[in-house]
Parts: sequence; structure tokens; C-alpha cells
Amino acid sequence: MVNDAGQLYTMEGVAAGLIMLLAAYIVVGTTGIYTTADTGVPDMQLEQLGDDVLAMMDTPDGAGSENQLVEFVRYNNATGFEEMFLEYCNAMTNGAHDNLHMSAGIIYRSDGGIKEHPFVTDETWTGRESAVRVTRWVQLEGKLENGMPGDMRPGDTRAVLVEVLLWRA
Repeated sequence: MVNDAGQLYTMEGVAAGLIMLLAAYIVVGTTGIYTTADTGVPDMQLEQLGDDVLAMMDTPDGAGSENQLVEFVRYNNATGFEEMFLEYCNAMTNGAHDNLHMSAGIIYRSDGGIKEHPFVTDETWTGRESAVRVTRWVQLEGKLENGMPGDMRPGDTRAVLVEVLLWRA
């Protein structure tokens, strides 16, 4: 004999199944919330790392010696600057290396106004990366050599701004 009692159990089972699927969808969809407070944390860490590396390069090795950052800028040694900066940035405690990239420029004042001298360029830069900007003032005394901009304001001491864009690839 067939009666209507089985039909009620089927509709109840389908409704219960839909409720369970909806509950599972809501649970899975809400567990990975990425709040706006969390979005800036990796950028802040990367900015702090870059600032620490520039500060480390701006510290003299010993009494009376010139620091590495001044030497790189004074002699326009972009290759040495890039190698040293990325070596410090990419070093990790377990011996592995991170995958950070950078480009740098030197901003200075000349008789024509404020200008930028491209120092290090990276061909992998597309503009879509989440890059951070770190800067450090460098005091240059005496004569500049090897391709540094000749239109810098004359004087015994010059202050230039080293600006580095740093991003994780």
C-alpha cells in the first residue's frame, strides 16, 4: 500500500539538507574574513625591514670610518648598493632567502629645483605590486664622483634623499 506519509518525510529531509548546506556555506564563507586592520600589517613589516636596512647601512663600521650608504651614494655604486640592500633584506634566520625586490632613486636639489637621479632600477616592476617606500637622508661632503649629477647645488655639504621602493615578488 502506498500512502502520503512517505512524502512528508522526503520534504522534511530535503529541507533539512538545504539548511545544513546553507549553514556549511555560511561557516566556510565567514572563517576567512580579512579585516581592513589586517591588510596593512605585511606592508608595515616590510617598511620597517627596509628602514632598518637603510639605518644599518648608514651606520659606520668603526670610529672615523665612512658608512656604507654614503660610500655607495658618493661613488654612484648602484650595483654594490643593490647587492648589499637585498642581501640584508632577504636574509632569514634559517639560512633561506626571502624574495624581495627593490628600486632606488636619489632626490637632490639643484639650481633648476628638485630632481631625481635613478640609482637602482628593477625590470620586474610592473606597478601592480604592493610596494612600500623607505627613505633616508644622506649627508655628502666634498667632491662627488663617477656620474653623480653635476647640477647639484655647490657647497661643502649636500643632503640627498635616498628613496627605496621595496616589494615582495
